[in-house]
Amino acid sequence: MTTNSPIKPETSAGKRLRNFLIAIVAIALTVALVLGLRIETSAVSLNKLYEASTPLEVAISNGKPSIVEFYANWCTVCQKMAPDIAELEQQYADKVNFVMLNVDNTKWLPEMLKYRVDGIPHFVFLNKEGESLAQAIGDQPHTIMTSNLEALVSGSALPYAQANGAVSKFSAPVAPIGSQDDPRSHGSQVVN
Repeated sequence: MTTNSPIKPETSAGKRLRNFLIAIVAIALTVALVLGLRIETSAVSLNKLYEASTPLEVAISNGKPSIVEFYANWCTVCQKMAPDIAELEQQYADKVNFVMLNVDNTKWLPEMLKYRVDGIPHFVFLNKEGESLAQAIGDQPHTIMTSNLEALVSGSALPYAQANGAVSKFSAPVAPIGSQDDPRSHGSQVVN
Protein backbone atom coordinates (compact mmCIF):
# COMPACT_ATOMS: atom_id res chain seq x y z
CA MET A 1 0.00 0.00 0.00
CA THR A 2 1.44 3.33 -0.99
CA THR A 3 0.57 6.52 0.60
CA ASN A 4 0.74 9.70 -1.33
CA SER A 5 1.62 12.36 1.11
CA PRO A 6 1.04 15.78 -0.25
CA ILE A 7 3.99 18.18 -0.19
CA LYS A 8 3.28 20.88 2.27
CA PRO A 9 3.40 24.31 0.77
CA GLU A 10 6.19 26.53 2.03
CA THR A 11 5.05 29.10 4.49
CA SER A 12 5.58 32.76 3.78
CA ALA A 13 8.02 32.93 6.70
CA GLY A 14 10.02 30.08 5.19
CA LYS A 15 10.14 31.83 1.80
CA ARG A 16 11.38 35.02 3.43
CA LEU A 17 14.09 33.15 5.33
CA ARG A 18 15.24 31.35 2.17
CA ASN A 19 15.35 34.62 0.19
CA PHE A 20 17.19 36.33 3.04
CA LEU A 21 19.84 33.58 3.09
CA ILE A 22 20.26 33.77 -0.70
CA ALA A 23 20.71 37.55 -0.45
CA ILE A 24 23.33 37.19 2.32
CA VAL A 25 25.28 34.58 0.31
CA ALA A 26 25.13 36.79 -2.82
CA ILE A 27 26.42 39.80 -0.85
CA ALA A 28 29.22 37.73 0.69
CA LEU A 29 30.28 36.40 -2.72
CA THR A 30 30.21 39.91 -4.20
CA VAL A 31 32.38 41.27 -1.39
CA ALA A 32 34.83 38.37 -1.79
CA LEU A 33 35.01 38.94 -5.55
CA VAL A 34 35.59 42.69 -5.21
CA LEU A 35 38.30 42.18 -2.58
CA GLY A 36 39.91 39.48 -4.68
CA LEU A 37 40.01 41.73 -7.74
CA ARG A 38 41.36 44.65 -5.70
CA ILE A 39 44.20 42.50 -4.35
CA GLU A 40 44.94 41.19 -7.86
CA THR A 41 45.06 44.63 -9.46
CA SER A 42 47.19 46.11 -6.69
CA ALA A 43 49.84 43.45 -7.24
CA VAL A 44 52.89 44.51 -9.20
CA SER A 45 52.49 43.88 -12.90
CA LEU A 46 54.86 44.26 -15.81
CA ASN A 47 52.50 46.84 -17.32
CA LYS A 48 52.72 48.95 -14.15
CA LEU A 49 56.52 48.70 -14.22
CA TYR A 50 56.50 49.72 -17.88
CA GLU A 51 54.24 52.71 -17.20
CA ALA A 52 56.52 53.89 -14.37
CA SER A 53 59.76 53.27 -16.28
CA THR A 54 62.06 55.93 -17.64
CA PRO A 55 61.98 56.25 -21.45
CA LEU A 56 65.19 54.93 -23.02
CA GLU A 57 65.96 58.27 -24.72
CA VAL A 58 65.83 60.04 -21.33
CA ALA A 59 67.79 57.33 -19.52
CA ILE A 60 70.78 57.47 -21.84
CA SER A 61 71.03 61.26 -21.63
CA ASN A 62 70.10 62.32 -18.07
CA GLY A 63 73.44 61.59 -16.38
CA LYS A 64 72.21 58.71 -14.19
CA PRO A 65 73.21 55.07 -14.59
CA SER A 66 70.44 52.82 -15.91
CA ILE A 67 69.21 49.28 -15.82
CA VAL A 68 67.35 48.26 -18.98
CA GLU A 69 65.11 45.22 -18.77
CA PHE A 70 64.03 43.46 -21.95
CA TYR A 71 60.84 41.58 -21.05
CA ALA A 72 57.55 40.23 -22.37
CA ASN A 73 54.16 40.09 -20.66
CA TRP A 74 53.96 36.33 -21.30
CA CYS A 75 57.37 35.67 -19.68
CA THR A 76 56.79 33.81 -16.41
CA VAL A 77 60.26 34.65 -15.06
CA CYS A 78 59.67 38.34 -15.85
CA GLN A 79 56.36 38.15 -13.98
CA LYS A 80 58.03 36.39 -11.05
CA MET A 81 60.72 39.08 -10.81
CA ALA A 82 58.30 42.03 -11.13
CA PRO A 83 57.79 42.52 -7.35
CA ASP A 84 61.58 42.54 -6.77
CA ILE A 85 62.14 44.99 -9.62
CA ALA A 86 59.37 47.24 -8.25
CA GLU A 87 60.95 47.19 -4.79
CA LEU A 88 64.41 47.95 -6.21
CA GLU A 89 62.96 50.74 -8.32
CA GLN A 90 61.46 52.35 -5.21
CA GLN A 91 64.76 51.98 -3.36
CA TYR A 92 67.01 53.32 -6.17
CA ALA A 93 64.63 55.61 -8.11
CA ASP A 94 66.63 58.74 -7.29
CA LYS A 95 69.96 57.15 -8.29
CA VAL A 96 69.21 54.79 -11.20
CA ASN A 97 66.93 54.88 -14.26
CA PHE A 98 64.75 51.80 -14.66
CA VAL A 99 63.88 51.18 -18.32
CA MET A 100 61.45 48.50 -19.52
CA LEU A 101 61.55 47.42 -23.19
CA ASN A 102 58.98 44.88 -24.36
CA VAL A 103 60.56 42.44 -26.85
CA ASP A 104 57.17 41.95 -28.52
CA ASN A 105 57.32 45.58 -29.70
CA THR A 106 59.33 45.65 -32.95
CA LYS A 107 60.26 49.26 -32.17
CA TRP A 108 62.97 47.83 -29.87
CA LEU A 109 64.48 45.49 -32.49
CA PRO A 110 67.60 47.68 -32.99
CA GLU A 111 68.23 47.64 -29.23
CA MET A 112 67.62 43.87 -29.06
CA LEU A 113 70.24 43.39 -31.78
CA LYS A 114 72.64 45.89 -30.21
CA TYR A 115 72.56 44.17 -26.81
CA ARG A 116 72.23 40.66 -28.31
CA VAL A 117 69.01 39.82 -26.52
CA ASP A 118 68.36 36.12 -26.98
CA GLY A 119 66.56 35.32 -23.74
CA ILE A 120 64.38 37.20 -21.30
CA PRO A 121 64.47 38.75 -18.87
CA HIS A 122 67.65 40.35 -20.19
CA PHE A 123 69.13 43.14 -18.07
CA VAL A 124 71.61 45.66 -19.45
CA PHE A 125 73.47 47.90 -17.02
CA LEU A 126 74.40 51.29 -18.48
CA ASN A 127 76.82 53.81 -16.96
CA LYS A 128 76.05 57.53 -16.56
CA GLU A 129 77.05 58.12 -20.18
CA GLY A 130 74.60 55.48 -21.43
CA GLU A 131 77.34 52.97 -22.33
CA SER A 132 76.78 49.28 -21.66
CA LEU A 133 78.83 47.95 -18.73
CA ALA A 134 77.41 44.49 -18.20
CA GLN A 135 74.43 42.22 -18.75
CA ALA A 136 72.53 39.57 -16.83
CA ILE A 137 70.08 37.11 -18.33
CA GLY A 138 67.34 35.13 -16.63
CA ASP A 139 66.04 34.93 -13.09
CA GLN A 140 68.22 37.04 -10.80
CA PRO A 141 67.84 36.79 -7.01
CA HIS A 142 66.99 40.02 -5.19
CA THR A 143 70.36 40.08 -3.38
CA ILE A 144 72.29 39.80 -6.66
CA MET A 145 70.27 42.59 -8.28
CA THR A 146 70.84 44.75 -5.19
CA SER A 147 74.61 44.11 -5.31
CA ASN A 148 74.71 44.97 -9.02
CA LEU A 149 72.73 48.18 -8.48
CA GLU A 150 74.94 49.23 -5.56
CA ALA A 151 78.00 48.75 -7.76
CA LEU A 152 76.31 50.60 -10.63
CA VAL A 153 75.57 53.59 -8.37
CA SER A 154 79.10 53.66 -6.92
CA GLY A 155 80.75 53.23 -10.33
CA SER A 156 82.35 49.92 -9.31
CA ALA A 157 82.56 46.74 -11.35
CA LEU A 158 79.28 44.82 -11.19
CA PRO A 159 79.95 41.68 -9.15
CA TYR A 160 77.21 39.47 -10.62
CA ALA A 161 76.92 40.37 -14.27
CA GLN A 162 78.68 39.35 -17.43
CA ALA A 163 80.94 42.25 -18.34
CA ASN A 164 81.03 43.65 -21.84
CA GLY A 165 84.45 44.21 -23.30
CA ALA A 166 85.59 46.33 -26.19
CA VAL A 167 85.03 44.80 -29.61
CA SER A 168 86.78 45.31 -32.93
CA LYS A 169 84.92 46.73 -35.86
CA PHE A 170 84.13 43.97 -38.31
CA SER A 171 82.67 44.16 -41.75
CA ALA A 172 81.97 40.94 -43.58
CA PRO A 173 83.33 40.91 -47.15
CA VAL A 174 80.66 40.72 -49.81
CA ALA A 175 81.34 38.57 -52.86
CA PRO A 176 80.53 40.07 -56.25
CA ILE A 177 77.19 38.98 -57.70
CA GLY A 178 77.47 36.04 -60.05
CA SER A 179 80.87 35.00 -58.69
CA GLN A 180 81.43 31.28 -58.29
CA ASP A 181 83.06 32.15 -54.97
CA ASP A 182 79.68 33.24 -53.69
CA PRO A 183 78.69 30.61 -51.06
CA ARG A 184 75.05 31.07 -52.05
CA SER A 185 75.82 29.82 -55.57
CA HIS A 186 76.25 26.24 -54.32
CA GLY A 187 78.84 25.56 -56.98
CA SER A 188 76.65 26.42 -59.94
CA GLN A 189 78.21 28.55 -62.63
CA VAL A 190 76.60 31.04 -64.88
CA VAL A 191 77.30 30.17 -68.52
CA ASN A 192 76.99 32.92 -71.12
